[in-house]
Amino acid sequence: MITYIKGKLVHKEAAFAIIDVGGIGYHINISLTTFSDIKDNEKCKLHTHLNIKEDSHSLYGFSTLSERGTFLKLINISGIGPNTALVMLSSLSPEDLRQAIITEDVRVIQSIKGIGLKTAQRVILELKDKMLKDSGGIETTSSPASESYNTVRNEALQALTTLGIPRATAEKNINKVLKQLGNQAKLEDLIREALKTA
Repeated sequence: MITYIKGKLVHKEAAFAIIDVGGIGYHINISLTTFSDIKDNEKCKLHTHLNIKEDSHSLYGFSTLSERGTFLKLINISGIGPNTALVMLSSLSPEDLRQAIITEDVRVIQSIKGIGLKTAQRVILELKDKMLKDSGGIETTSSPASESYNTVRNEALQALTTLGIPRATAEKNINKVLKQLGNQAKLEDLIREALKTA
């Protein structure tokens, strides 16, 4: 098992990062929270989970152990795979997701793309006690957006299509969110809100 990867950040987009370790580039799927945390770091360390299927090996990376812990709890729930868990951690910050589970806020969890009523209820049923036992909160950070309007829009579009949303739907949702948030919207906020309307 690969528990973490530490190296030079050579490329980063909203849905993944590429880290060079000794001349080998690792493609690591990331959440929006992790995207924000590693935004300006040339060297970074991501806590990882290696997901092995018959036809693929996928790495998922997180800037904090607590976010990875939440991810691992989510994928242990029947019906929630790694990509769905990553969408959940991209739609809500880990702390917001934790609070929604603890307070049994089905509506908030159900607002995530691909999460229906039964899955939201199952998440609360299986994770509420585990979340209450966790001692500390999950820290998140956000960095000011420095990208131009077009770059942010294009990166958001690519992230949404990577997460499985049809391009036409993604474009419509991004345009709708930009009307609400304005052209100075941060990339992670734009993607989060677009995911909620998907």
